[in-house]
Amino acid sequence: MTIATSAPTSTAPGEGVLLVLGSGDRAYRSYCLASAAGRSPLVLVNTTEPSWQLDHVLDHEVAHLGDLEELRWAVARLAERHAIKGVVTWDEYALVPAAHVAADLGVPGQSSATAAACRNKAASRAVWASEGVPSAQSIRVTSLVTAARAARRIGYPVVLKPASHAGSIGVIKVEHPDGLSGAFAYASGRAEDQGEEGSGILVEEYLDGPEISVECVTVHGITTAVAVTRKELGPEPHFEEVGHVVAAGDPLLAQVGPVAEAALDALGMNSGICHVEMRLTADGPRLIEVNGRLGGDLIGHLVRLATGIDLAAAAADIALGREPDLTPTRSGAAGVRFLYPDTSGTVRTARPRPELGNPAWLERLVWECEPGQQVLLPPAGDLGTARLGHLVVTGTDTAQVHEHLAHAEGLLDTVVVPAPAEN
Repeated sequence: MTIATSAPTSTAPGEGVLLVLGSGDRAYRSYCLASAAGRSPLVLVNTTEPSWQLDHVLDHEVAHLGDLEELRWAVARLAERHAIKGVVTWDEYALVPAAHVAADLGVPGQSSATAAACRNKAASRAVWASEGVPSAQSIRVTSLVTAARAARRIGYPVVLKPASHAGSIGVIKVEHPDGLSGAFAYASGRAEDQGEEGSGILVEEYLDGPEISVECVTVHGITTAVAVTRKELGPEPHFEEVGHVVAAGDPLLAQVGPVAEAALDALGMNSGICHVEMRLTADGPRLIEVNGRLGGDLIGHLVRLATGIDLAAAAADIALGREPDLTPTRSGAAGVRFLYPDTSGTVRTARPRPELGNPAWLERLVWECEPGQQVLLPPAGDLGTARLGHLVVTGTDTAQVHEHLAHAEGLLDTVVVPAPAEN
């Protein structure tokens, strides 16, 4: 269908709105909606009826973001009431729909082909290989037999992952051939056929080295790498992210920024905020994947705390055809620590000790589970079921941030009672 537009009926004459597709989780994405609302009146299409989001949006519709026809009808209804001047999303699974909707409305946006290439890890790997951008060797497979062949060709250890997921869902390391069958079942159980966005399982070369991400802003096809996020991962074989730290003026940016920029250029990125993941191997930086949206896990919030650059506001400005302000106004550091239990089970206790107090450097402490709730660690669960909560701290530099994280985490009382063993 074609989305018709008309003059707004609930905004001032000549005033337009920014359409947001998917608000995301309140704990991790409310800062994005708040920043975007500071740049323009907002209308929202969400998968569920909004609640907290109503403080930031002018109007809304409810639709399944993965159903393009249903989404288009929802957008059409909003377009009858408002003049939509731009489209933005920080939802990984709404990237391709957002590109289609922007094209329907004739507003700035990423092409659907580029959005799909970012979502489809096999497609992006092929582009980087043809363009000489360093990334992991990768082979898409659809069966255990072809996975075994791919692993032998690449050489163990390998990593298996769904072709179009995010958030480390279904990602697992395999050290030896005897572990491949179980790992393939694990990755396949979390894979979905996303059509042009990717299907099947990727068998990839394991990249040894610290994991980072580069936060990038692209305007008119020109990318600026603005920050480096240094990541902390949980124990293998899974790749759960347990923390991130961002520091202003990180010297690593000069080394990894050009690699991120080359990766985005190869994919045809012309505008928007991107989160480019890579590992620092003995042979230099090598790409893991590109996310064609603002990084999750409060990374944009950390960038703002450390540098003053507001990536969510920049995303809104770019979607509206404006030049974003990328001027650093702070020179510090910030970090987040995700709180995981030692075992799956029922939360009995989740609270800070009185000694923690309310120091100025503790920006937030958020509990995501209450006593009585269940937590489920990988491989049975994922980040959506495994975290007890998170805390954010600030500091003058990376070392002080790590000190603050360790101090705060050491003053938290958490008890999880394991589920009784089945007979």
